[in-house]
Amino acid sequence: MSNYSEDFNPTLAMDILNEIIPSHGNVRNFLEQVALAPLNDEAQEEAGAAAARNALEALGGMYEIGGTDLATGFRSVAGAEDAAGGERILSQPTPGIARDPGAAAFFDVDNTLVQGASIFLFAVGLVERGFISKRDLVGMIWKQLKFRVSGAENAADVAKTREQALEFFRGHSVDAMVDLAEEIFDDKISERLYMGTRELAELHLEAGQEVWLVTATPVQLAQVIAKRMGLTGALGTVAEVEDGIFTGRLVGDILHGPGKKHAVAALAASSELDLAKCTAYSDSANDIPMLSMVGTAVAINPDRRLRRHAMKRGWAVRDYRHVRTATLAAVRWTLIGAAAGSAATAAGVVGKWLWDRRNA
Repeated sequence: MSNYSEDFNPTLAMDILNEIIPSHGNVRNFLEQVALAPLNDEAQEEAGAAAARNALEALGGMYEIGGTDLATGFRSVAGAEDAAGGERILSQPTPGIARDPGAAAFFDVDNTLVQGASIFLFAVGLVERGFISKRDLVGMIWKQLKFRVSGAENAADVAKTREQALEFFRGHSVDAMVDLAEEIFDDKISERLYMGTRELAELHLEAGQEVWLVTATPVQLAQVIAKRMGLTGALGTVAEVEDGIFTGRLVGDILHGPGKKHAVAALAASSELDLAKCTAYSDSANDIPMLSMVGTAVAINPDRRLRRHAMKRGWAVRDYRHVRTATLAAVRWTLIGAAAGSAATAAGVVGKWLWDRRNA
């Protein structure tokens, strides 16, 4: 259904070309050559707003979204390209693997790929490095406790957490934050990856498919995770940058809920992805719009609402939380056993974990 209103801005399409996407990357080329085919000066004057409106509306209709929502998605894609220095692809495919044109996998990050909230883990790393105070973490800790108790994300909490993150970044250089993100990924985030989810991502890569992270976390952090994992790219919340410094303001919307659907639609439109051949993964019912737009949807570590929805729709469900818990327990008891000189006990615990995982 269209999201246009009577006060539609007729200059929106040109704004996309002239302001939102100043580069000459994939998104701009797509809009200029396909969605908004070149017109001479006279034709542009005659067609005016109607042509731009119809082009975006028709293209958005292919993904069951309005033209305005599609424009927002293009902002997210363009913002991600800009954050990556004009590059859309962060990791090149492994040589020798045949490509599967048009196929891609889209992964949520928090509680799907990473146990907990990646931005929270990043903030903990910033506290340890004296970059922010412990007081700044109080609100984020409360929201994480609420998630643990309720088993579901709250959209307002997610939005507020991302706003806090943008405030953390305000006044700091992009390069410095990316360096910190790389350090903190290696120090904290990498050890909290769900191995089952990571293996799924690797299977898509081995099948010659693109693998994208689609997350509400700041795009620079999302791109660090994607690069470290050798994934194709990442879409995330885009923070405004002026002269290499974060302003603390958003560019477009937070990439959460329907925002992910809009961004994936824009990525698919400008990258010739066939969504019927694509797969999406998430833990949250807030991501049902993204999950519903692809050929294969998988609920990973799902909250209660998503689990019910997945069962109703016949979607696959994977739960790696018990595997990670068993892994940590095995490591903990192995260390205790070694300290006590009880190698047999430690081996028994590890053996039990391996048996449980094999039969999970």
